[in-house]
Amino acid sequence: NPTTTIRFELKEHSNVKLRIFNPLGELVELLVDEELSNGLHEIKFDASGFASGIYYYQIIAGKFSQTKSMVILK
Repeated sequence: NPTTTIRFELKEHSNVKLRIFNPLGELVELLVDEELSNGLHEIKFDASGFASGIYYYQIIAGKFSQTKSMVILK
């Protein structure tokens, strides 16, 4: 299944960016760039157009920023 769900929770209403980067640090997809309300959010990511490998996703919400890795296997 080439899709995955990225889940995160916001403590307050924030401008959110959710970006996907390849192993070279190049931006390959911008999933979210909008104001979101507080609470739990689930964002679907369809990786069917991507090669297998390690990718990184970064969530920026207000002053909060976090980057995590994920593996795409085909």
